[in-house]
Amino acid sequence: MIPARLIPRIIWLHAFLIMAIGLLALYSACLNNDVVGLGVFYDQLTCSVLGCLIMFLLSRGNYRKFFDVAYIVYGISVFFLILVLVMGRHALGATRWFSVAGFSFQPSEFSKLAVIFFLGRYFSGRRPKLSFDFSTSLRGVWADLVWPLILTGISVVLIFKQPDLGTAILVMGIFLVMLYASGVSTKAFGWLLGVLAFLMPVAWHLLKPYQKDRLLVFLNPSLDPLGAGYTITQSKIAVGSGELLGKGWLAGTQNQLNFLPERHTDFIFSVIGEEWGLVGSLVLIYCYGVIIYCAFKIARHNKDPFGQLVTVGIVSILAMQVVINIGMVMGLLPVVGITLPLISYGRTSFMVFAILLGFLLNLSRKRNIF
Repeated sequence: MIPARLIPRIIWLHAFLIMAIGLLALYSACLNNDVVGLGVFYDQLTCSVLGCLIMFLLSRGNYRKFFDVAYIVYGISVFFLILVLVMGRHALGATRWFSVAGFSFQPSEFSKLAVIFFLGRYFSGRRPKLSFDFSTSLRGVWADLVWPLILTGISVVLIFKQPDLGTAILVMGIFLVMLYASGVSTKAFGWLLGVLAFLMPVAWHLLKPYQKDRLLVFLNPSLDPLGAGYTITQSKIAVGSGELLGKGWLAGTQNQLNFLPERHTDFIFSVIGEEWGLVGSLVLIYCYGVIIYCAFKIARHNKDPFGQLVTVGIVSILAMQVVINIGMVMGLLPVVGITLPLISYGRTSFMVFAILLGFLLNLSRKRNIF
C-alpha cells in the first residue's frame, strides 16, 4: 500500500525513470539510423525538459479550470482534425501533421486529451443510469448514451480518415471506459458492445489495403515476411535476442545494423528489449504499473465526479497505449501504429502525456468535494 501523501513523489520518480529509459533507448535508436539522426534525440530531450515544466505548473494550479474549458478544448480539437485533412502535411501514406516553421503538430494526439476532458465534464453532470427496461425513456437513452457516442464518433471518424487506425481505436476505447465508469448499467453497456461487435465486419471494408495487410500478417506471420510482415519479424528477433539481461546499451545488432524500421517511434520497445533484456523491459513495465496504480488510488479517494472520471480516462489511455504498443512489438497484437508513452519520439504525444500527468499530480493534492 502506498500512503496518499507519497503519491505525488512516486509519480514524479517513476515518470522521470520512464523518460530516462526513453532517452537512452532513443539515443541508441538514432545513433546509426539511416532515416533519422541524433537531432531527433536532442528534440526529445528538449521535450522532456518542457514536459517536466508543464507537469510542475499543472500540478500547482486548480484542476477545475479544465472543467470550465472542456467543451471549448473539444471543439478546437475537432476543428484541427478537420483542418488537417484539408491542409495537413502528407507523409508515409497519411495526412496527420501540420508543419509550421519546422515544427510538426499532430491533432489526433491532442484529441485524446480533448475527449477525456469533454467526457469527464459531460458524464460528471449526468451520471447515467441506463437500464434499457420499460421505465427508460428515449430521451434518457439519447442524452446518456447516443449523444456522447455521436460526439466522440466525430473525432473517431475524422482520425480514421487520416488514416490513423490506432488512435481511432484508442479514442473509442476512452469513450467505452469512461462510459462504464460514469455509472451506465452493465446491461446497457453490454448492448452497446454487442452493436459495436456486429459492426466490425463493416469496418473491415473501410480499412486501407496496408491496414488489411497488417491484420492478415498478424493472423499469419509468414504471409509476407519481406513486406508487411518484415517489421514485426525483425522486432520479435530483437526482443527475443535480448534474453534476460540484454546485449548492452548501443550493442543491439538489429538496432545498430538498421534491420529494425521505425525503431525511434512505434517500435522503440524492441530496442529496449534487445539492449536491456527481460529485466530492463520489466523495469519499464513496473514504472508504468506504479503510475497506473497511483492513478487508481487517486480516483478512489477523489470525491469530485469530474476528477474521478478524468483520472479514469488518464488510466485508460496510458494502460491501453502501453499494452497495445508492447503487444504489437512482441507480435501479440496487430500493428496499428501506437506510440509508447513518454518513450517513443513524438512532440505532440509527449506533451499530451505531460499534461495528463500534470493533471494527475494536481488531483493527488486535491480531494475536495464539489
